Amino acid sequence: MSSAAESLSEPRVLAHTKQRLFPGEEAGSYAVADTQFSQDEWRPGRQIDPTVRDLLAPFNHVRVGGGYPDLVGVRTLESDLLAVERLGDEPPLIAVEAKGYASGGVDTQRGIVQAHDRLGEANVAYVAVPAGSVSETDRTLARELNVGVLGVDAAGNVDALEVPRVVGNRTTTEARALRFQAGARGVADQSFGLNHPKNYLGYVLAEYADSDTATVLSTHDVVDAVADARRGAAFLGLIEDGPRIEPTSLGEEVIRFAKSRHGSVESALEEFAAWHGSPKRFVDLAPAWGRLARRVVFDYEATELLVGELQAMHDHDIPEPSLVDVVEWLHEQFPAFAVELFVRGDDDVRRRVLTEDGDLRRGPLERGEVYHSPTVFQLKAMLYHAGILTERGSEPCDLEPTEDVWALREPV
Repeated sequence: MSSAAESLSEPRVLAHTKQRLFPGEEAGSYAVADTQFSQDEWRPGRQIDPTVRDLLAPFNHVRVGGGYPDLVGVRTLESDLLAVERLGDEPPLIAVEAKGYASGGVDTQRGIVQAHDRLGEANVAYVAVPAGSVSETDRTLARELNVGVLGVDAAGNVDALEVPRVVGNRTTTEARALRFQAGARGVADQSFGLNHPKNYLGYVLAEYADSDTATVLSTHDVVDAVADARRGAAFLGLIEDGPRIEPTSLGEEVIRFAKSRHGSVESALEEFAAWHGSPKRFVDLAPAWGRLARRVVFDYEATELLVGELQAMHDHDIPEPSLVDVVEWLHEQFPAFAVELFVRGDDDVRRRVLTEDGDLRRGPLERGEVYHSPTVFQLKAMLYHAGILTERGSEPCDLEPTEDVWALREPV
């Protein structure tokens, strides 16, 4: 293969495209490359440069339309990439098929047809190819099928040769997994820094109180980690976190509950001080507040999915599944969601856990370090305190995945 062709192999074309469409970490943006690019070879005898692989990470095998796009993500795109800027309030779900130089040239038309197939669920579809390989026939076909064409040169520049229209589509659970991660409430390494729901409820009350938030939290022994409490309150949908912090409708309900039960948020916070340091399950320590915490935690999208599948496992005579059992079960039903929710997103972990075809390897799942701490420690602990699960969570460094039980406290 010539040096020019090698510089525009399929993985390199895809890496340049990802840098153009998803240039960095930003709110409302998240993308994964297909697991075929997480391996040492993307095809037999075709090595992937480790630098290219690093650019493509994280990896997941996400079904969109009739297949698995090379790159799929969520982001509000610039106007020069679209025929219309957007459709609706949410950023579009974007699917990309890449083609590079191979022995038979560049199969641009096949890439266009594949990209068009993804429009069964994606809002926007592109084919990314070496710029010099695109013919007028290719461009005509792309226009007819509403597929964008991205031309990539050897220097890594990406130009929109044809721009697609944004279309509306149904949202499947697989697509929801990407939207979940891109949204303000997705699982990030720092989504939940605290493992007790009272800390997030208390933050909402302290923010509403007349005094400085940090002072109120400290005075009433709620929590000293103010930044973690604020971030977790946002992830649970209790506040809109921005230059000005405002309670959401759910957060306002927490304030109303406090005022109704205690007369004022300050009086409610005095009760919070009495709970400081208690090892008891929150729903047993303070039943009314625990039930409110249960409502808040259940409103978190991941909770509903987890509880539903744990109930299904119970119905199939698996009443006390281990963490490994849960991940394997969830992966059978909702593979993209299972990976995004439980498995850390760095290149090394995803490569160890997932095969080229997106299947799970059980061996790596038996090691605690592959898991998202915000899910297996903080979220699980909150589900315990809210009376949903039977056991607390554990930090990945202390986790024994085959012995870590995820069982409903009150199965139906």
